[in-house]
Amino acid sequence: MTDSFPRQTARTRNFTLGAPRSFQISDDGGTVAFLRSRGGSDPDTCLWTLDVASGQEQLIADPASISIAGAPDDPVERARRERVRERAAGIVGFATDPDFKFATFALAGRVYVADLREGSLRGLRTSTPAADPRPDPAGRHVAYVSGGALKVMPLAGPVAGPERVLAGSADTRDVTYGLADFIAAEEMGRTRGYWWAPDGSAILVARVDESAVQRWHIADPAQPGQPGMTVRYPAAGTPNAVVSLFVASLDGRLSPVEWDLQAFPYLVTAEWSAGDPLVVVLSRDQREMRLLAFDPSGGSAELIRSDKDGAWVDIVAGVPARTSSGRIVWTADHDGAKRLVAGTAEQHSAGAAELLTPPSLQVRSVLSVDGDTILFSASADDPASTSVWTAGPDGIHLVSAEAGLHGGLLAGGTLLLTSKTLAGSGVTVRVLRPGSDGKPTDVAGIGSLADQPSLPAPRVALSYSKGPSRVRTAILLPSWYEPGSGRLPVLCDPYGGPHAQRVTAAYDAYLTPQWFADQGFAVVVADGRGTPGRGPEWDRTVAGDLATPALEDQVEALNSAARQCADLDLSRVAIRGWSFGGYLSALAVLRRPDVFHAGIAGAPVTDWRLYDTGYTERYLGLPDFSPQAYERSSLLPEAANLTRPLMIIHGFADDNVVVAHSLRLSSALLAAGRPHTVLPLSGVTHMAAQEEVAENLLLLQVEFLFSALGVQPLAEADGSR
Repeated sequence: MTDSFPRQTARTRNFTLGAPRSFQISDDGGTVAFLRSRGGSDPDTCLWTLDVASGQEQLIADPASISIAGAPDDPVERARRERVRERAAGIVGFATDPDFKFATFALAGRVYVADLREGSLRGLRTSTPAADPRPDPAGRHVAYVSGGALKVMPLAGPVAGPERVLAGSADTRDVTYGLADFIAAEEMGRTRGYWWAPDGSAILVARVDESAVQRWHIADPAQPGQPGMTVRYPAAGTPNAVVSLFVASLDGRLSPVEWDLQAFPYLVTAEWSAGDPLVVVLSRDQREMRLLAFDPSGGSAELIRSDKDGAWVDIVAGVPARTSSGRIVWTADHDGAKRLVAGTAEQHSAGAAELLTPPSLQVRSVLSVDGDTILFSASADDPASTSVWTAGPDGIHLVSAEAGLHGGLLAGGTLLLTSKTLAGSGVTVRVLRPGSDGKPTDVAGIGSLADQPSLPAPRVALSYSKGPSRVRTAILLPSWYEPGSGRLPVLCDPYGGPHAQRVTAAYDAYLTPQWFADQGFAVVVADGRGTPGRGPEWDRTVAGDLATPALEDQVEALNSAARQCADLDLSRVAIRGWSFGGYLSALAVLRRPDVFHAGIAGAPVTDWRLYDTGYTERYLGLPDFSPQAYERSSLLPEAANLTRPLMIIHGFADDNVVVAHSLRLSSALLAAGRPHTVLPLSGVTHMAAQEEVAENLLLLQVEFLFSALGVQPLAEADGSR
């Protein structure tokens, strides 16, 4: 018998197992390395290569064949997985030398080197647990982090070693070298803490001092015999980690990189592919970002450019980057759009960098640079689609014409294009090379081994709301429903806040909404103000107030959907969400019980003073200077307003949105005499990735919705539940 959808989506980690990912292309364009498990139910990710010329895949490293008995527990790896929301096991990250002779990866705290040509594998005798191993560009050494210190080991000879400490501290409880701090990893997209010099002679390394960051204690009341976990958590208005940079040369010298650390405490990213290193730093209020260059032999950093904004400056993935002609690739806000710019350091300093993209494109990220050709992603007319483009000496060109979510890499003339569309589940991976006419031509593909959903195809209609915000909206109806055959209760299913989109032109984005629809609901998914893809002005409408615009736009989208589809029953409307979506769901039933008649708040932020500095202060400012912004965005003062059924769900092991958020809301509701439901999840983090948890969370939520809205459950004869 086919698994039910809740069981299948839990077992397959939302259909991500077996899908290829984490691609790298050799500098000559001849080989692609990537990660993929052996099937849709296999959680152990393997390392593979594709020979572009022949189209043949080769399995390089399989965790099942590597003995990891007695492997040490690695808190660094656990934290890294949580920051990047990694649900799989096995090899979940790797690094290669430019020639693709070998790749390095960590597995169960040990470092391995895989020969990408012969397929052989060897373990290194490093300290354990070790994390984030990376070879130098010359292929002579591998660096890694162990015990809070950056270490390096030679790779020459039949047996590598011995290891040396390049940067470390005798007291590693509060000071680490070579790791990303919490804010960088959780909110800024930087998960690494060191960068090799192009010639392999030195490493640019981040020093993270967490001694001033407050200690929080995360315990599981269901396990009273086990000690709680102590974490350093920089909540809004409290001290951050102090992050500085050093150049550690292989001959033992450690030279500081100097900039105004007081004014620009955030290290956003660094780049050292050629010439002098580039560093991006950001002010605490995130209203000024600086691009710096410095001489690795010592001295103060030189200002290349400064970007300022009255609300905040955006962090864009993939920049800075460099072309082979030495131009620095960056993005800037011009004419209401996020635009791609490039120029020499002198041109950037003079404000004369070249604008490469028109105002009609919203640049989302820079994917890679091959010679003087820049591969980037952008949204044009529709924020639900993200296309891939090239910018080079002959102008800009669209690479992916079909609506959907597209990404890719470009190296050595080889283009790897990933695509998710509304045509079907999963990701399509094409490998292209220039044809006789110079245009990219398909030469190979990388297959997906992911399972297909046991669910009818999403019945989704995309539209814009009829209102001042023109909210991008998706409406899903039951697969079995005939228009005009009866009124449907409504389930709003948003994220609704900065950083994430729910309305996309991708099939898999609507699997869970379609399952809820097939339980007898019309599901409305809406991306209101502040969500990505519609330009800087749209993003900044939530500055100083994370509550009002987000909630207003959900109401606008709901009312517009009801006008578009007369079968929606606005007398029975529920809302569900997780993280910001959980916050928005609780906010909806507290502020607008006239519109929303039940809510499910999963891992919600309830008091923004309890959430981290990097995210919260960007939108609300510092609590001491803008207390009113925190007050109007908080759920706690509104607890007495609850008149509708509310289910609160939270994992005790959540170190991102800690369970104190839900407990404080529950306490405020109890003090106001407002009945509500709390579903505590023992041992569960913000991902809620455990199989039995993920499956039953869906089932318990739909049962709550039936009861709260007075909906008669459907017969289960079709197996959709």
